[in-house]
Amino acid sequence: MALSTCPRVFSFESRYVPDFSGAPNIGQGDRKASHSRFAGGLKPARFHGSLSSLIFRFPPNFVRQLSTKARRNCSNIGVAHIVAASWSNNPTSSSAAAAAASAASPAATEPIPPSVDAAAEDGVALIEKEVDRSVIGGLNLELEGFPKSKPSVFSSDGSLTIHAGERSGRGIVTDGITTPVVNTSAYFFDNTAQLIDFKEKRRASFEYGRYGNPTTVVLEEKISALEGAESTLIMASGMCASTVLLMALVPAGGHLVTTTDCYRKTRIFIETVLPRMGITATVIDPADVGALESALNKNKVSLFFTESPTNPFLRCVDIKLVSELCHRRGALVCIDGTFATPLNQKALALGADLVLHSATKYLGGHNDVLAGCISGSMKLVSEVRNLHHILGGALNPNAAYLIIRGMKTLHLRVRQQNSAALGMAKILEAHPKVKHVYYPGLPSHPEHDLAKQQMTGFGGVVSFEVDGDLQTTIKFVDSLKIPYIAPSFGGCESIVDQPAIMSYWDLPQSERLKYGIKDNLVRYSFGVEDFEDLKADILQALETI
Repeated sequence: MALSTCPRVFSFESRYVPDFSGAPNIGQGDRKASHSRFAGGLKPARFHGSLSSLIFRFPPNFVRQLSTKARRNCSNIGVAHIVAASWSNNPTSSSAAAAAASAASPAATEPIPPSVDAAAEDGVALIEKEVDRSVIGGLNLELEGFPKSKPSVFSSDGSLTIHAGERSGRGIVTDGITTPVVNTSAYFFDNTAQLIDFKEKRRASFEYGRYGNPTTVVLEEKISALEGAESTLIMASGMCASTVLLMALVPAGGHLVTTTDCYRKTRIFIETVLPRMGITATVIDPADVGALESALNKNKVSLFFTESPTNPFLRCVDIKLVSELCHRRGALVCIDGTFATPLNQKALALGADLVLHSATKYLGGHNDVLAGCISGSMKLVSEVRNLHHILGGALNPNAAYLIIRGMKTLHLRVRQQNSAALGMAKILEAHPKVKHVYYPGLPSHPEHDLAKQQMTGFGGVVSFEVDGDLQTTIKFVDSLKIPYIAPSFGGCESIVDQPAIMSYWDLPQSERLKYGIKDNLVRYSFGVEDFEDLKADILQALETI
């Protein structure tokens, strides 16, 4: 199996190297020739003594050679061989070895492989290695004697959206601020011994593009940091994430519980595809806790899967309560938090086992990329990852790069979108040509008090019903000048759609009404345009009906 995501992967940092030549017993012992592709003449060394004081020796031009090599082909650099340069700021330490030893807290299960290319015969640079762990193929691999990672210096989500997965160390050797795109479909090994070490989980590396990529690992780590998750798996789309998760975690002949209000394609998959595997479902109102308890009592439920807020009526589920109820019965809880974003809601902290996002929406944020992700414990995410590797819905590294770039402004965009949506929802609710507004930030919303408890912002989407029929609503939508008439939401550009047409046009009106989709329903996703411009545009469009 291959490395797909890791809490902290190996990285290299170029900076002034102090003279630690007096450090004892470093790089001594047997040395064998190595065909390292990183720097000519590098040879492995057997290290004696405590691994907590492990220091590596490199030739003087090693950093320059690495930078040149990284620009040419960084496909596997920093994953298999390269050490993390985490420098001690302890002025009282007489050597890097002492600094490393002072920070060490051994809690290991696996020794570092002796085949690591580490020291050069004529090396003069001493690089302190400080890593907490690597994850190989979804399996935790603690490195014996190595210090655990220090607490993050970033205390806010805004800083994490910019730096998580990058500033704290990434598995790509480069001195560029921007994470590079690693465009490769496969990764090579210097020799068969390295391959065997990798297969037997003694060596951290990549193998094949479907199983992982250095660029996508950076994205996964960034999302994990925001969600407070052990692991994140990124996939080709939100629906890919949903369908793979459901197939991986609900056994054949199993039962799941979901909610009435949800993304239509998810409902279609649950109602038409899962039954072919003998999987049945109970559908409940998002706020009907009694119906959930009844379903848990009557069936052997494997999973409660729901959105919160839901699409398109923005209903909210009491995540803490339903998690407690489900866990008592041995059922897992997965929350699709796409409408909330990790900034407005922390589903895992509220008790959910997994959180899912269509990264196409707010995470990407620019209407230019498709992706989906799930975050949670290493154990559960690994179960989904195993099936994902078989089904093959891998995310292209170029798409991963776009999401990484988009997430750097996530906190700014969401703040603006939260503000615009709440302000406009209040105006719409008071407008005589609007019959009803659905937004959890309004006191009239059925789960307003719950939303205030478990959300820090109410999102950038407002659904509302205009006073009129299908044609009247079409006239209103067509009179808007700023938003695009399109599916999706969460981007910089405002988007509007009429669900009866955009998502349910293939159903007759009577069938649409079963799902609460009236002809006069409008879903408006606020972008980051100036609020006064958006308000003026909506008000002028309402005046046309």
